Amino acid sequence: MLLAKPFHIPPVLIFGSGASEGVGEESRKLGVEKGLIVTDKVMVKVGIVDGITKALEQNKVKYVIYDGVATEPTVEFVQEGLKTYKENGCDFLLAVGGGSAIDTAKAIAVMATNAGAIQDYQGLNKIPKEGVPLIAIPTTAGTGSEVSQFTIITDTKRDVKMLIGSPFVIPQEAIVDPLLTLLMPRGLTAATGIDALTHAIEAYVSVKAQPMSDIFCLSAIELISGNLRQAWSNGNNIEAREKTMLGALQAGIAFSNSSVALVHGMSRPIGAYFHVAHGVSNAALLGVVTEFSLIGNPARYARIAQAMGENVGQVTVLEAADLAAKSIKRLVKDIKIPSLQELGVDKEKLDKLAPKMAEDAIASGSPANNPRQATKEEIIELYKLAYSQ
Repeated sequence: MLLAKPFHIPPVLIFGSGASEGVGEESRKLGVEKGLIVTDKVMVKVGIVDGITKALEQNKVKYVIYDGVATEPTVEFVQEGLKTYKENGCDFLLAVGGGSAIDTAKAIAVMATNAGAIQDYQGLNKIPKEGVPLIAIPTTAGTGSEVSQFTIITDTKRDVKMLIGSPFVIPQEAIVDPLLTLLMPRGLTAATGIDALTHAIEAYVSVKAQPMSDIFCLSAIELISGNLRQAWSNGNNIEAREKTMLGALQAGIAFSNSSVALVHGMSRPIGAYFHVAHGVSNAALLGVVTEFSLIGNPARYARIAQAMGENVGQVTVLEAADLAAKSIKRLVKDIKIPSLQELGVDKEKLDKLAPKMAEDAIASGSPANNPRQATKEEIIELYKLAYSQ
């Protein structure tokens, strides 16, 4: 018997090439007057923010820009953005950029209506009140942050990537425009694409998986694995960009409802201690963690292999599950995502920190969703295996 589970998505979701041109009209529908645009200096420099502000001006929506998101989201960015929001009398937010801008804006939105500091809400379902309206406009095809109930904020004083989860974190509206990804460089296309694939795979094998999220997972795995190579090879391939971004969106919906698992639990400490981009650390881990995990639910991993285009008709379920790991490793290699070793991560430092990293991973809660439960010692060994993969 299936247990009843809530399924959360943004109240409004708009997908399609050119969709971002409607942001002014969508803002007016919210009954708001002045927005804080949370973004980074690159989005301003390349002109993407200009398109957003033009649409707002045409609909007589006032705005102010906070473009201080310079790295993955930190407590300091949230504090700075919140100060700008309050000092300028804003009543809603627009996030324009990748996962960093969107995660920062999500944290600002809830802190605009809740007391204390963002650190007070680390964990799940600790936010007491709904935040201010937020429209999320992603410019990368990867994080799924525009539709998820999670935000990851780094506490730089503790070197901890805080997972904060609540339905109150979900943006009021997501406007997903594949044309905004055309300027993504190859490396970012690759890393964000694997991040999205990881979301879909982990949500599908998670012990919290549910029928609704399964549908999104399998579609996302098929779309991303079938189109990421083409989007990476030719950034102007609009069809590949559209399909990859649709897959990333679906993966975001999936993991928001079924959560992630061991890869993400292990990935966050790599980012916190070595400042490796999230998608790259996921890529380093996904293949080896799949090899470790597949005996926990071989049928699901076999279905993943099938969705990735592997021929599973003449092999056993366990052999088919192993094809999923091989397919993942081949994709990562094809789009040339560097290993931790190639990135210059210090092996001695990794070995020294691995026990603490394993503890941090377990403490995040994500590994508990994995189909094969991992001990601290096994996680330490997986970090070592992933180093040169």
